Amino acid sequence: MKVNVGTTDRILRVIVGLVAALMVLFGGVGGVLAVVLGIVAAALLLTAALGHCGLYRLIGITTCPRR
Repeated sequence: MKVNVGTTDRILRVIVGLVAALMVLFGGVGGVLAVVLGIVAAALLLTAALGHCGLYRLIGITTCPRR
């Protein structure tokens, strides 16, 4: 897997993912919205950790600086 998520993009994904996860864990949301938000949080944190976004690959974009 090629890295296609840049540093700024990774930081934003971690921040948004953590906020979403904390909302789910501490009862800020419930029901179906909590499940959806939990999945979104997991996806954001996973893509930030791996540095690869499958959607970016399908679209053909990258936020990494060119070498």
